[in-house]
Amino acid sequence: MSETSNSLRAVLRCVTRPTEEQEEQLKQFVQKKYHTQDVDLDVEIDSSVKGGFILTVGSDEFDWSIRGRQEQLVDAIDQAKADAIKAEEDGSLVSILKEAIDRFHAEAKHNEVGEVEEVGDGIALIRGLDHVMYGEVVVFENGTKGMVQNIGEDEIGVILFDTEGTIGEGTRVSGTGKKAGMPVGEEFLGRVVDALGNPIDARGDIHADGYRPIEEPAPSIIARKPVAEPLATGILAIDSMFPIGRGQRELIIGDRQTGKTSIAIDTILNQKDQNCICIYVSIAQKASTVANIVNVLRAAGALDYTIVVNSTAADPASLQYIAPYSATSLAEYFMRQGKDVLIVYDDLSKHAVAYRTLSLLLGRSPGREAYPGDVFYLHSRLLERSSRLVGGGSITALPIIETQDGDVSAYIPTNVISITDGQIFLESDLFFEGQRPAVNVGLSVSRVGGAAQTKAMKTASGSLRIDLARYREMKEFTQFSSDLDESTEKLLSHGAVLMELLKQPQNHPVSQVDEVLMLILANHPSLEELPVKEVRPYMMKMVAWFHEEHEDLLDQYRRTGRLEPELKEEILQTADGFKESQA
Repeated sequence: MSETSNSLRAVLRCVTRPTEEQEEQLKQFVQKKYHTQDVDLDVEIDSSVKGGFILTVGSDEFDWSIRGRQEQLVDAIDQAKADAIKAEEDGSLVSILKEAIDRFHAEAKHNEVGEVEEVGDGIALIRGLDHVMYGEVVVFENGTKGMVQNIGEDEIGVILFDTEGTIGEGTRVSGTGKKAGMPVGEEFLGRVVDALGNPIDARGDIHADGYRPIEEPAPSIIARKPVAEPLATGILAIDSMFPIGRGQRELIIGDRQTGKTSIAIDTILNQKDQNCICIYVSIAQKASTVANIVNVLRAAGALDYTIVVNSTAADPASLQYIAPYSATSLAEYFMRQGKDVLIVYDDLSKHAVAYRTLSLLLGRSPGREAYPGDVFYLHSRLLERSSRLVGGGSITALPIIETQDGDVSAYIPTNVISITDGQIFLESDLFFEGQRPAVNVGLSVSRVGGAAQTKAMKTASGSLRIDLARYREMKEFTQFSSDLDESTEKLLSHGAVLMELLKQPQNHPVSQVDEVLMLILANHPSLEELPVKEVRPYMMKMVAWFHEEHEDLLDQYRRTGRLEPELKEEILQTADGFKESQA
């Protein structure tokens, strides 16, 4: 409440100047409301109110305007529509309008208003909004929206969802009483949207079925059930040694350009016909990179069950910050319907940088590496929302983190490692050696492990990880030796075969039947007789031969879902026939 001398100042905005009698009535209202005798009433002619008037006293605003009535009616219609959706009623537009009008009662609207004190770099500092809450949406007089991100003793900090444009010092702003949210609905499938849910793929508007807050508490322990159902990635190196379950959070971590996004995209491609909805969240990536990913998904028919939430490097830090939370709200909408969802955050390193930018602009104290002290909470409250619900669906999260020179002990990597249920570490040296995906067997782990693996896959993979670890160790130990004993040569030969089999072309996920078949055939002696470069082409021919000539063996596995010792032995014996056919 501002005072000039000893009088209380009030501002009246209207289309037509009031009469002296009306002015006196307004002064009496202010005197009674604020217990004062001296009121200084300023009248401003403002055509935007459309009729009636708006009275402002300090940070309080009383709206008796036609514009305010229209806004109230629109809100009533939106509420009636939301209620119809919640009650699962297919009401017509006429019935929704009738319901809204029946419930509509025009009344003076009391808002709290403030003024912009300073604006720049996507941040606005505001005085006067004393009763807003953290995360509340505020609206500036030019229509721009923002979200309360910092509440200080004398001012609040707001992040803007748009460029500041005509917002300047003295611009009026009012609270909405609503938390920032994301429109949700079935029509988002197959679309590319921004962090606020607006379509950016030039394919028309999206009809939303509802609205969810972008920040939601994570499901309670009681609401969760154990992760026990596999989510196959179609990547042999991962499904065999580091299985991912529905509801798990598996980190993909590695240096720049080591194939992190490729693993995530292959996993999305492999969900075709698997009853799993996929959401890819791009954070501060180049628009051209995201366009290429969308083209890959569309070409493979994967865009039909995928939503792309895109916040490019050119977007304000505020949109980069809220993008993963908005996408998770979309995922929760489907999860609450009992569906399984896979969500990829690409990547959370850039997300942390965006949050650091906002925090420094808001004047928060910098900590380690200039990140604010709550940067751990930034990602924990995001990833804890991924779970498998009792009697419901699941959200499986694949967050991506970029390291510098393989340093997994840096601040953000260690934070996210401690939040997730395991990590797939991609090693630069392996990548440059041609081992792709460049999965480091020693540093990668899935804390869910065999619980998220089929019994057949568990049986087929056997000692694969141990064999690879022994091979890597022995290879380092014997690289300068020329005289090796027979057992060491056999170990190195078998390890080289396994490493070659784990190589996989980009955007070519493998079915689980073929993965199990390849793991069984990896022990066939004919592979170790071949030059290493010929191992994978030979294996691909052998797998194709099994599908052409011995589909009955594969059907036997499909029917039972188990890998009995007799079936495994029969497959190995049958492979002898392929060797003879190639002679």
